Amino acid sequence: MQWTGSRRIAWDAVPAAVRGAVQARLGAPVVVAESLAGGFSEGVAARLRLADGRDVFVKAAADPAVRDFHRREGVVAAAFPVGVPSPPLLFALDLDPWVVLVFAFVEAPLAGPADRSRVLAAATAMAAALTPAPIRPATAPRLGGFAGLAPHDVARVSPWAAAHHAELADRERAQRWDGDTLLHGDLYLFNALVSAQRVWIVDWAHAWVGPACCDVLPLMAGGNDPEALCAANPLTRDLPPSVVDGFLAAHAGFLVRLALQASDPSLSAAAASLGRASLAWLARRPYSATC
Repeated sequence: MQWTGSRRIAWDAVPAAVRGAVQARLGAPVVVAESLAGGFSEGVAARLRLADGRDVFVKAAADPAVRDFHRREGVVAAAFPVGVPSPPLLFALDLDPWVVLVFAFVEAPLAGPADRSRVLAAATAMAAALTPAPIRPATAPRLGGFAGLAPHDVARVSPWAAAHHAELADRERAQRWDGDTLLHGDLYLFNALVSAQRVWIVDWAHAWVGPACCDVLPLMAGGNDPEALCAANPLTRDLPPSVVDGFLAAHAGFLVRLALQASDPSLSAAAASLGRASLAWLARRPYSATC
């Protein structure tokens, strides 16, 4: 299943002064602008065809929360070393209140379930390119949430989680997330593009620094046999079971909280589905005796 938000802003709705500044940096006028599917935030996400035949991808927003995401993503993308499978950032503009990011355009669709193994392989290789972290954003990991939720609220997303609320809250509190890998922090199939030749990881607004396993475990959770994927992957196969259990609990806690609190129904549905996937894996894990 693919999720998407419904609050895209058309390129032509961006103030003329902002569009002019972008075209000036590009050195050619925009002749066609096509809004692209995917994503949940309010803002521009468009393919721009330039008069000289080039294509670029532009993200732009004036909403305070979204433009802060764009600022963070721009700083992270500018620091990538060679070997990171992410479309190159061409430039960023901060034109209060608008923040604009312009990337090289990648001709590739969003990843689907059949692409999971390729995205997982790309994320595994990416961890080596991003260790040690080339930049240390101040962003906190988006982990944890059960401790701040009442069981009756959790039950709206997962009756199983509500029945094991205390244990899940204990698990998510028990772990420390120390590490030296720059992590994507929001790595699901809808943040990957897959062509016949390669995989690209996009949307880095939630990057943080921690253990290398934290980007691949969410991808495994959505697979048909996450336990087998975990046992085979070099980033996870030697992890203590308590670390995997703790991550799954903390990851699901964040997603359940997001599902309950998000104002966008599409985002709420996506978070609920992803959270249930991690909980389903946790419930089946042979080491999860207390859950």
